[in-house]
Amino acid sequence: MKHEEREVVIELKNAWKIFGEQADQAMQAVKSEGIGKAEVLDKYGAVVGIADCSFNVRRGEIFCIMGLSGSGKSTLVRHVNRLIEPTSGEIYLLGEDVMKLSTTALREMRAKRIGMVFQHMALLPHRSVRDNVAYPLEIRGESKSRRWDVSQHSLSLVGLDGFEDRFPRELSGGMQQRVGLARALASDPDVLLMDEPFSALDPLIRRQLQDQFMALSEQLHKTTLFITHDLDEAIRLGTRIAIMKDGRIVQIGTPEEIVTNPADDYVRDFVQNISKLKLVFAHTIQVPINEYKPQEGDDLSRSPRVSQDVDLDYLIDVAVKTNQPTVTTDDDGKDVGVVSKDRLLQGIRDGK
Repeated sequence: MKHEEREVVIELKNAWKIFGEQADQAMQAVKSEGIGKAEVLDKYGAVVGIADCSFNVRRGEIFCIMGLSGSGKSTLVRHVNRLIEPTSGEIYLLGEDVMKLSTTALREMRAKRIGMVFQHMALLPHRSVRDNVAYPLEIRGESKSRRWDVSQHSLSLVGLDGFEDRFPRELSGGMQQRVGLARALASDPDVLLMDEPFSALDPLIRRQLQDQFMALSEQLHKTTLFITHDLDEAIRLGTRIAIMKDGRIVQIGTPEEIVTNPADDYVRDFVQNISKLKLVFAHTIQVPINEYKPQEGDDLSRSPRVSQDVDLDYLIDVAVKTNQPTVTTDDDGKDVGVVSKDRLLQGIRDGK
C-alpha cells in the first residue's frame, strides 16, 4: 500500500502552546496582531513553546521530529497524548478528538493504545526486569501469568532473553533502554511516542539500538513519533522528517526531500555535510524511457535493470560493471526510465 493511501493515525492542526500566566491573552494577541515570540515574552511574560504546528502521521510510519535544544520538539510530542494541554489547536489520535476525551477515556487511551519511551526510562529499581516490563499490564489488572507471558515475549523482541530476573542496576545503559522499549511494547500499543530514547548512549550502542528498532518497526508495523536532535538519526530512521526551529515546523519531507531540497538556509546548514549517496534514488535522476535520447553505442536491450527505488550508492555499483546506461523498472518489472553515466555523475555531484 502506498504511503499516501495509509490511514492517518496522528494529526495535529494549528497547535499552539504558550506558557505563562497570561497565555490566553498572548494567544489572542498572536492571532489578532501577529506578534512574534520575542514580543510575546516582552509584553506578556509568556513563552511560546510551539507555534502553529500541523502535521499528520500515517499508519506504520516512523515520523521523526528533529530540532536543536529548545526548538519545541519534546513539547510537541507531549501534546499528542495531552501530557501538555495546547493553548490552541486540534489533536486527533486514532480517529478520536483527543481534546474531547474525558479524564477516564484519556487515561485508558494512554494505557492501552500509546507506548512512551523516554531518554531516561525511570525504571523501578526495586523491581526485576520482568516486573518492570509487566508493570503497565499490572496497572490494567491483567493476571500474573498473562503479565509474565507478555513480558517474556516483549523481552525476546528486544534481545533480552535471560535477563528477566536481573535488576536495572545490573544492566548497561543500552540494556536499560531496551527494557524501556520492551515495557512500551508490552501493552501492544497502536502508537509509540519516543523522545530522544537513544541520545544518552555511546555511538556504537546507539547505532545497534537504531538497527534493532528499525527491525522491530518492520516486524510490528507500529506507528512511531520519534524525537531527536540528531539529523543523522532522523535520516536513518525516518519515513518522513519534520524539522523544528523556535517552536515552528520549518520543513516536512522524506529524508531525500530534506537533503536535496532544503526549505531555507537553516535546513540547508543542517544538511550540507550529509552524504546523499544513500538518500537520493534512481527515480529522482532517471530520464523517462520514452524521452531518453540514446547516445552512440547505447543498446538498452543489454542494459542492466534495477528498481527505480534503488539509491545512488547501488547505482554506482551497477554502473561500474557496464558501458551501457542503466534501465530502471517499476514494481511490476516494466521499464520506466534510464540513468546514463552523465545523469549519475550529476546526481552524485549535487544530489538532484
